[in-house]
Amino acid sequence: MVTRSTLLALAFVAALAGSSAAQERKDLQVFNDISTTVNRYTQFTIFDSVDASIDDGHVVLTGWVTMPYKKTDIERRVMKIDGVQSLRNDIQVTPVSQFDDELRFRIARAIYGHSSFWNYAAMANPPIHVVVVNGRVTLTGTVNSPVDRMLARSLATGFGAFDVKNELRTDAEVREALEKITH
Repeated sequence: MVTRSTLLALAFVAALAGSSAAQERKDLQVFNDISTTVNRYTQFTIFDSVDASIDDGHVVLTGWVTMPYKKTDIERRVMKIDGVQSLRNDIQVTPVSQFDDELRFRIARAIYGHSSFWNYAAMANPPIHVVVVNGRVTLTGTVNSPVDRMLARSLATGFGAFDVKNELRTDAEVREALEKITH
């Protein structure tokens, strides 16, 4: 399974569409370093999701985190990465809501408590992220197969969410996107 589940390579691919091959490789290295940095941040949970796009060392971070300090900490960590020329931090903080908190926990419990996802739950950084903003759920990250993607979405419904958006990608989709960049 691709370990860079929190940072979707597809955003990276779009940012590199017009770059030279040498710059693409350098930006890919920076992207990998950003992914590692975010995944190793101890406060980053399955309820946070961060994406990065890179163009010639100029980084844009997007996504959602559950606490304001996480946005600041992630920005600080990414700025220290060699090759980052500039950084725009567009990460948003989820609003405080008991309903959203309960929804997050119920959906995460339903997904990671299902026997099909036990192997994901056992990972140091579980790859399926549950982002809830004002009762609207977005699933992000990577899964092994389209069946896992559909099952995760199915398990996320039925808890009173206003909407469930499935942005999960399969390992094959992520690998394919990365191969397009490096070839």
